[in-house]
Amino acid sequence: MLYDFPLQSRLLLGTAGYPSPDVLEQAIDASGTDIITVSLRREGVSGGEHFRELLKRTHKKILPNTASCFGVKEAVTTAHMAREVFETNWIKLEVIGHADTLQPNPFALVEAARILCEDGFQVFPYMTEDLVLAEKLLQVGCQVLMPWASPIGSGQGVRNIEGLRAMRAYFPDTPLIIDAGIGAPSQAAQVMEMGFDAVLLNTAVAKAVKPVQMAGAFKSAIEAGHMAYEAGLMPKRNMAHASTPAYGLASLF
Repeated sequence: MLYDFPLQSRLLLGTAGYPSPDVLEQAIDASGTDIITVSLRREGVSGGEHFRELLKRTHKKILPNTASCFGVKEAVTTAHMAREVFETNWIKLEVIGHADTLQPNPFALVEAARILCEDGFQVFPYMTEDLVLAEKLLQVGCQVLMPWASPIGSGQGVRNIEGLRAMRAYFPDTPLIIDAGIGAPSQAAQVMEMGFDAVLLNTAVAKAVKPVQMAGAFKSAIEAGHMAYEAGLMPKRNMAHASTPAYGLASLF
């Protein structure tokens, strides 16, 4: 459940960078997603009315984002524009602090989240795996957190596995969505096995040789990872442990 929205699929899919609108539409369908993310700025320059019509045809929940915003005022203004265009209080809040890594600015992120939450937005903050930052975002009104696995579009997968495990442990009742850095279905399965609630993808699908097939692969991997988490993974051991006991066997000598 995300802000009272029942989550059927645990895959959220971005809509930027696909080779064609037709491929995007097919990938959305193959992914099984319920939620698609849209950058207001990219939509304004590359899609217009045709792109909005495509989004309507999918019948998916729209999660606008404030991609490419580097300050509080810029992010808040973009969020208000997105609310008017897409008629939703949902906003994926990005306030970038470092141009090379696209790491979020934690101070500006908290302030922008506070302003938007007070104005009735339901905020999905893109953040690092910082526990203090997570606490501050929850305090200002966020009910969902979106930590990165690694920098946006890098495909590196999880770079700080212990940090993400700590976040999951410290906030057991908060929906946590891995956002950014996932490049392969195996990496998506890994974070789902750790107990995260969902994964948001864009580049790994959009830039694949076969985006539609890759969308289906991620769908299966995320479902498998979640099923494995619920089933209970076996603990790791330092030594071998035979599945068949040695005692009670017949002596052949």
